[in-house]
Amino acid sequence: MSRIVQVTAAILTKAGRVLIARRGPGSHQAGKWEFPGGKIEAGETPEACLKREMMEEFNIDVSVAEFLGTSVYHYDHISIELMAFRTRWIGGDLMASEHAAIAWVNVNELGGYDFAPADLPFVEKMKTGAVGLEDFLPKG
Repeated sequence: MSRIVQVTAAILTKAGRVLIARRGPGSHQAGKWEFPGGKIEAGETPEACLKREMMEEFNIDVSVAEFLGTSVYHYDHISIELMAFRTRWIGGDLMASEHAAIAWVNVNELGGYDFAPADLPFVEKMKTGAVGLEDFLPKG
């Protein structure tokens, strides 16, 4: 069996829409859409990973809120444990540095995007209302 890599995903919402990103050329699952995040480094908590990845890949500072669950997917060469968190945008100007595209989409639009398999359970949770797209804006 392949090793399991722990990865985080941000469920970042604004005005009833969720942020999704398309993986860039040359990356694993290139062209697939995903909820932004990344691989947890040694000694790093999932929350710290998500904050770091959102700054590195999107130039935004976030706070990590509610844990929304995990999704495990077994690819041919690797297994992914995807941990999703509701995430709040605190500051910074959103710019994608590693993704081919980003989009803010409504729940009813999610089915029109070709998501990476590990992300699909969270797409389904949003479509069924198990995970809502309430805005989690900075406090203050």
